[in-house]
Amino acid sequence: MSLVIDVVIPALDEEQSIHRVLQDIPHRLVRSVVVVDNGSTDRTAAVARSAGAQVVAEPRRGYGSACLAGIRHSSSQEPPPDVLVFLDADYSDHPDQMEQVLEPIVAGRADLVIGSRVLGSREPGALLPQARFGNLVAAVLIRLLYRVRITDLGPFRAIRAEALLSLGMADRDYGWTVEMQVKAAKAGLQVEEVPVSYRRRIGKSKITGTLAGSMRAGWKILATIFRYARS
Repeated sequence: MSLVIDVVIPALDEEQSIHRVLQDIPHRLVRSVVVVDNGSTDRTAAVARSAGAQVVAEPRRGYGSACLAGIRHSSSQEPPPDVLVFLDADYSDHPDQMEQVLEPIVAGRADLVIGSRVLGSREPGALLPQARFGNLVAAVLIRLLYRVRITDLGPFRAIRAEALLSLGMADRDYGWTVEMQVKAAKAGLQVEEVPVSYRRRIGKSKITGTLAGSMRAGWKILATIFRYARS
């Protein structure tokens, strides 16, 4: 594969899972793996570093903050990456399916590829009811407002680096994934979904694991969808 591909993994207190994520990445496909330590109080950074990842500290909490820090670090390398892949650190994604996620970009059909947990297979209890409902509402709204059919806001995704930088990503927390998708729709990027598998995460989710977290994430996703529809 001639493309330069880097992987960005935001991580907050994922000491128990990050090693499994890193060992399952098909390293023959990627140049480097960047784990962004988002203010962990456990040994996440040390475990990631011992497994061969580049570790970047981003003390400002927020999923988007960590992703932005990873993008800055990767983009500063020479040569800059052609493609960035995003994965969660909780081992709910299947990193070994990365080649499937990358294929539409490698084939020249897509600028952005979303790994759809809805289209793929899910371990019982992996995608919680509030997450399934939120995905459904977001998918319907994006279809109505942006004329783009999606099924998922899944975190496992790949995007051409040049296209990503052109989007001017800004969200620092729960709205990161949906911001990317609605901005891609407005910019006319070629977007594909591919089915991916999904399993129960290791540890408790910082977002959907609590009612308050689910509500905050839900409101932020809705606000992001409507915000960019008006701009």
